[in-house]
Amino acid sequence: MITNELKSQVDKIWETFWTGGISNPLTVVEQFTFLIFIKSLDTAQTKIDKKKRLDSTLKDIFPEDKKHLRWENISNLPAEKMFTLFQNEMFPFIKNLSGEQSSFASYMKDASFLIPTAKLLQKVVDMVSTLNLEDKDIKGDLYEYLLSKLSSAGTNGQFRTPRHIIKMMVELMLHDTNITSGFKIYDPACGTAGFLINSIEYIKDHRPEILSDLSVSEFENLFYGSDFDISMARIASMNMMLHSIESAHIKNHDAFAKFDNAEANNYDLILANPPFKGSLDYEEVAKPILDVAKTKKTELLFLSLILKSLKVGGRCAVIVPDGVLFGATKAHKEIRQEIVSNQQLDAIISMPSGVFKPYAGVSTAIIIFTKTDGHKNDKVWFYDMQNDGFTLNDNRNPCDGSNIPDILNRFNNLDSEKDSKRTEQSFFVPVEEIESNEYDLSLNRYKEVVYEKIEYASPKEIIKDIKNINKKIVAGLDELEAML
Repeated sequence: MITNELKSQVDKIWETFWTGGISNPLTVVEQFTFLIFIKSLDTAQTKIDKKKRLDSTLKDIFPEDKKHLRWENISNLPAEKMFTLFQNEMFPFIKNLSGEQSSFASYMKDASFLIPTAKLLQKVVDMVSTLNLEDKDIKGDLYEYLLSKLSSAGTNGQFRTPRHIIKMMVELMLHDTNITSGFKIYDPACGTAGFLINSIEYIKDHRPEILSDLSVSEFENLFYGSDFDISMARIASMNMMLHSIESAHIKNHDAFAKFDNAEANNYDLILANPPFKGSLDYEEVAKPILDVAKTKKTELLFLSLILKSLKVGGRCAVIVPDGVLFGATKAHKEIRQEIVSNQQLDAIISMPSGVFKPYAGVSTAIIIFTKTDGHKNDKVWFYDMQNDGFTLNDNRNPCDGSNIPDILNRFNNLDSEKDSKRTEQSFFVPVEEIESNEYDLSLNRYKEVVYEKIEYASPKEIIKDIKNINKKIVAGLDELEAML
């Protein structure tokens, strides 16, 4: 776990970037990322140097004519010389690094060196030099803390998924899933790779038998992600690298336009929080995706993409805006019909509207289903999350009463839920009933609210009480007047 000291160091570096003229949070993260990467290359070269004593065939990251670019050398240079070296030699060098070093290197081709002054560069390099980047766990936690400082929403509905919601979804799906060699976990809109990172950590902490059964390369080949934003793909790849996944499978491409036969029926588990807003022209979307439901709305297109990407028997947990659950357009109904009647819809977890504050106030839900291509469920489990452990205002302060432990417990023991009433926090709804309601999946359609009956006094009794009160008021005023 990251210490308060490390948090303080990151905060100071962030503030230094900010006061030095870089005000865009994403740019700060990118430039910070480049420096962490460069320092990590130096650490990797040191390990190679030690191993070379036993194996002289190992290839250097820094060839002889590039040794002066190692962190241990550049970090001690005068500001102006360091700045010139970064501009003219360092960035061209890391842009041309072989992909064998790390998948992050492949995304450096489009990177830009945006630190504006030699003074700022020297300050930041001095501060990064003090960071503990030797321990992979600490390094990963440090980077997650850095990413948590991305405090503004992006375009097209992009914003960070709360980490406690990610952890809940990961645990819901990985608690008892059989994971063997060849299993693939995928996020088609991975952003900073939050779902993938939490899957890695969950397996390490709660499923150690998986680590024992798989080789290092087989474990690395469990995780896949893609994002159309090159900056996000770059950050995600770096994040994976810092969490021990040296060969991260992170793609930077348009998942809709680039979808092909290689992506179809390819993944065993999909965890995602796709962008909620935006639309695309039909020409920008591959035909197999439009075959599920012809639509321009990205939230529906992502559901179609997920359905096509999953293997038969594969499972999914995806966050959607509430409109997906009850929207009345033809495309909304078609996508719900596909999930309800042609796949195995397992659960709908309704979340309160404040979960994504301060970024957005939209109400959302988690859809959990299994791809079966022809076999539907008999019933669907609904849960009404009312408290996620944080206040539902813009401040999002921790509070008591989180429903998350209850959700995890009930989902893992669904047999005990079969007699639940619709007045309770969770209950089952027969699929036939959902089908008869035009595939409406909104919780309020099925939840029964018990209204408490309140008995009021008769009008005559109320008037009598008012008169008695008025008498007391008059008596009090007479007493006060006598005192004057």
